[in-house]
Amino acid sequence: MKPSAISRLQFLRLGTAGVAAAAAAPSVVSTDAVAAAAAVKKKAGPVCESGGCCITQSGDFYNVERGNPLPYKLPPEKQREIGMVRETWRLEIIADPESNSKIGRPLLKADGTALTFDRLMEIARTRATSYFKVITCNNISDPLGHGLWEGVPLRDVLWLAGPVENLRHVYYYGHHNEDPKQIFKCYLPVNRVFEDPPGELPVLLCYKLNGEFLTGERGGPVRMIVPEAYGFKSVKWLQRLAFTNVHQSDDTYASGNNDINSWLKTFARFAALPEQIKADEPLAIHGNAQVGVSGLAKVQYWLRKTGDPLPVNDPHFSKAPWQDAQIAPFDPDAIRGFDPAKLHPVQFDPKTGQPREWPLRYTLCRWTGQPRPLAPGTYELRCRTIDQGGHAQPMPRPFPKSGKNQIQTVKLEVTA
Repeated sequence: MKPSAISRLQFLRLGTAGVAAAAAAPSVVSTDAVAAAAAVKKKAGPVCESGGCCITQSGDFYNVERGNPLPYKLPPEKQREIGMVRETWRLEIIADPESNSKIGRPLLKADGTALTFDRLMEIARTRATSYFKVITCNNISDPLGHGLWEGVPLRDVLWLAGPVENLRHVYYYGHHNEDPKQIFKCYLPVNRVFEDPPGELPVLLCYKLNGEFLTGERGGPVRMIVPEAYGFKSVKWLQRLAFTNVHQSDDTYASGNNDINSWLKTFARFAALPEQIKADEPLAIHGNAQVGVSGLAKVQYWLRKTGDPLPVNDPHFSKAPWQDAQIAPFDPDAIRGFDPAKLHPVQFDPKTGQPREWPLRYTLCRWTGQPRPLAPGTYELRCRTIDQGGHAQPMPRPFPKSGKNQIQTVKLEVTA
């Protein structure tokens, strides 16, 4: 079972398995959680059945959300009032009043200088860029969705505020129903915002997904996109940015014992596989792989008959007889219809229009295994990745609070 419209807090309490159990044990969880579990079936999610680049339609992303009520579900007149539509959206940029940061031109709603969506579009005429990125919650085992995000580099907007000195971090948050307890705040080092290391993508003020303006459900009118980070850094419904001189990140998410500086990890997951097949029916093995900061060299799978011995003293099954899967090649149809001039040159060669490597870091790709007949019995299937450094999943970071990347196990029964 995959996550859908369920709150981040519910996910932390239930876990992925708990969401699946919600429908089976409604007396244990809230009716909202049960409805969320049932709603999973209505979304296609990030799994793709063809091509190599798994683009998720906006409405098919699984949701991990905060807000009571969710701002995009408010009545239209209230959405206009709080800036949840493009015509009334405003972004403030300030200096943290609790630090000694200095900026020359704060952008404020009170004096009419806050950034409007029209002004953002003016900047976008010359500065817009787009790139593929997967969105994954670090506390959930499966990606939420993958697409082409378009926006303006955050630094281009921050310069409008005239940053001067004593600037170590930028923090930001979105609409929070005017309730301080609902603020979800994240920090980024100023160095990361203003200067991209070679081969890295910029942090975006994002307003489009797959060529369409962001819906409220996807975080619109404007959200943050941090390419190398887990989803919590890509805050939705953005409303305020602040320069601060504090030396440490103080993300809201840190209070949940989360590694708030974790990069995306590389890992493989199965697509939907049958729980039972007949012995004369070949098993088609396939799935998706998230490509983290360490890249992706291989996807592998292992089919084990229940009862066969497991490797001794080998918790990550490094000595098991893994087989190489095939990583689906990039499909040019994935970018057909998008403006090639906006595709970021870190991902795509401007001259050829082709990806500089495949799979691309921070994206989702498709893989397939060789179909094979099986004798009657019960089996376990596992899949894993090998990154470009030669590390087999879940290494080199098997720690769950920096992103779940455990080796997935699926059970299969083969009948005569």
